[in-house]
Amino acid sequence: MTAKSYGTVDAGRQKQLSGLEFVQGLANGTLPLNTLAQTLGYDVVKAESGRVVVALVPTGAHLNPAGTVHGGLTATLLDSCMGLAIQSVLDKGAGQTTLEFKVSLLRPITPETGLVTAEGKVLSCGRRIGTADGRVTDAKGRLLAHGTTTCLIFPA
Repeated sequence: MTAKSYGTVDAGRQKQLSGLEFVQGLANGTLPLNTLAQTLGYDVVKAESGRVVVALVPTGAHLNPAGTVHGGLTATLLDSCMGLAIQSVLDKGAGQTTLEFKVSLLRPITPETGLVTAEGKVLSCGRRIGTADGRVTDAKGRLLAHGTTTCLIFPA
């Protein structure tokens, strides 16, 4: 496995890759993760067609004023895994962006929660619209949050 790097993937390079090749490159370190992943400390850890997993160990840097992990971090994990799941089923040169997403926060997350994973799975993907759902769980498998997304597809 290659050490992770951060930045952006050149648009020309992106167009040469299928969606699955792109997302697998993020997971295996041959392509850079976005700089928000670096800032927040999350990683793309699994990528297969229609399914992507991101992971993070929450720290004190992620807390809201009430002392729990900010809901925006959980939303970011879900937006990332669900959008990348859609990307993973796209043809070479195609792209996507989030049109809307919904998140339900079920349990508080704290640094003591330990490793959390967010798994996104494609529900449907057509020529112009893709939908996916996501689940955030702790190491014990407890459901912490879940969500859905609708993404706009940009054909190659």
